[in-house]
Amino acid sequence: MPGLCDGRIVIITGAGRGIGRGYALEFARQGAKVIVNDLGGAVDGTGSALTPAQSVVDEIRKSGGQALANGDDVSDWEGAQRLIQSATEAFGGLDVLVNNAGILRDRMLFNMSAEEWDSVIRVHLRGTFCTTRHAAAYWRDRAKSGRPNQGRVINTTSVSGLYGNAGQSNYGAAKAGIAAFTIIAAKELERFGVTVNAISPGALTRMTENLRPGASTTLVQGFDPRSPDNIAPIAVWLGSLESSQVTGRVFEVSGGRLCISEGWTRGPEVERNARWDPAELGPIVRSLLEKARPAEPMSRPRAG
Repeated sequence: MPGLCDGRIVIITGAGRGIGRGYALEFARQGAKVIVNDLGGAVDGTGSALTPAQSVVDEIRKSGGQALANGDDVSDWEGAQRLIQSATEAFGGLDVLVNNAGILRDRMLFNMSAEEWDSVIRVHLRGTFCTTRHAAAYWRDRAKSGRPNQGRVINTTSVSGLYGNAGQSNYGAAKAGIAAFTIIAAKELERFGVTVNAISPGALTRMTENLRPGASTTLVQGFDPRSPDNIAPIAVWLGSLESSQVTGRVFEVSGGRLCISEGWTRGPEVERNARWDPAELGPIVRSLLEKARPAEPMSRPRAG
């Protein structure tokens, strides 16, 4: 029986471990040909090795799938271009780009260095841009030559960027930027037959294991709600032909929970046909705040 992504050609960045590994294995199980990209470094981005990516490729091939390892740096302009070319050269095209690569350099703002800020922004935000830019050019050229696309870009944002988390101003800013980038790219690429969505995943990985050291690890009837493999189903569905009408959306996924994050919306307002006097704004702003919804917390209690 054909899989949901049978014959689809997929690039997944940061696919050597954790959530990205789960993506690669599930896409392969659903019939996709997979480029497994991973720099193979530590959580903070230092070091490199092709071993993590190759081990995932070996696992896919052992199960009868098709995959290729790639160790290019997604935040490098030429590296990102080589990554996109690796799919077209190895498998003859590109259908899905999953931007999942990332690092952490957590620090309170008053202690953060410029290098810690720049390195996180570079990998997450610039890395997402570089790969998407080259993929978009490929799909645009196809469309202009009269060949139809069923292209998909699936980005990775975070509750840290959507709702805020102390100690992660660099990471949160990058992830908020990726959410905005997703919405804008969706508008720009729709004409070429490409959808762009984002996933905000919640799972236990190398990048999150120190964020909640006291969190429960209790299994629910054999189901591990913290497993990174729980994120893969929505990614695979978004990469399939079934999702052609869905674009510009951010999906929050954790365990068995799936929701759509609605982002910035206009709340209470007041308007007049004159310039405001700063001295009179105090009670007006307080009135608006009383009517506005409170800020969304980064995590909510699970149902049941």
